[in-house]
Amino acid sequence: MADERIPQSVPEPPRGPRKPARDALVVVFLSVLVLVLFEGSSVRQAGDDLQPGVERDVVRAVGKPAGWVADRLPFDEWGDDALAFLEDEGSGASGGFGDARRADAAAVPAVSPDSFDPAELGAKAERPRKLDKLLVTGDSLSMPLDVELARRMADSDDGVEVERDPHVGTGISKTGLVDWGKLSTEHVSEREPDATVVFIGANEGFSMPGADGKDLECCGPDWAAEFAYRVRSMMNTYRQGGDARVYWLTLPLPRDGDLQEVARSVNAAIRVAAQPYRAQVRVLDMTSLFTPSGYRDAMEIDGRREIVRDPDGIHLNDEGARLAADVVLRAVHRDFGQ
Repeated sequence: MADERIPQSVPEPPRGPRKPARDALVVVFLSVLVLVLFEGSSVRQAGDDLQPGVERDVVRAVGKPAGWVADRLPFDEWGDDALAFLEDEGSGASGGFGDARRADAAAVPAVSPDSFDPAELGAKAERPRKLDKLLVTGDSLSMPLDVELARRMADSDDGVEVERDPHVGTGISKTGLVDWGKLSTEHVSEREPDATVVFIGANEGFSMPGADGKDLECCGPDWAAEFAYRVRSMMNTYRQGGDARVYWLTLPLPRDGDLQEVARSVNAAIRVAAQPYRAQVRVLDMTSLFTPSGYRDAMEIDGRREIVRDPDGIHLNDEGARLAADVVLRAVHRDFGQ
């Protein structure tokens, strides 16, 4: 006879009174409510941390309203305080990304989306306003580039007006003849260019007062930092809140060794200065184009060796200006489609 104590394959239902399905729904609702009140911001953060995809979209769709509710109620903070004893010993140390932004935002400045060129990210860039006026300015280096750009634009069907405003003998590190901070502001307010080409640096290397008022001698990091600050101020002015574009040319190395030291510091400062505004400011590399391995008077162009520098060993001649104009116009066409 079979053993009657063998357990059945299907377990018996639990003893006691049965609860209606409504009670289960109430429990689920209360659980969701507690989650929203106490961990709504965590749900939102979890969604932001996920890789792009359907799962991220679903979690963010729930997390955004949950986080919005949690931000306006104190339960989230109460929960954190109640569970603080469970944290690791080192978790309370300062320096976290959230702490840095709240406690001392000046220590690590926020990174703006303007710091990125959308083309480098594979993103679609916002089109600037229509290019009607192009300003070409700087010191004597901007000549004859300004003439070459004006001629090219006049020969095209784009209808772009080119305004030329070189200031010979001036520099960013000296303000005796021209204060470029003020001049750039006047350019924007009086001329209203849609894009600005800047080629300047033949007269740099002068000492500048630093933030503490003490003079900074060229060409160490302190001097370069002050120079970059001045360049960044000009770039910000010329970009006009992101509506305009700026094309800033670096310096081809000059022949003189002492001037090369100045040029390297100037070029380094230009690149650093442009970092917050790479969405609108294009740093055009003349150093690699004309002096990739040091100074040279001539280079091969279309299979022929051509002189590209003036006898002074600093400026570009007409042939060099044509090459520089090619680089500028390619950048302009990329931004404006012209």
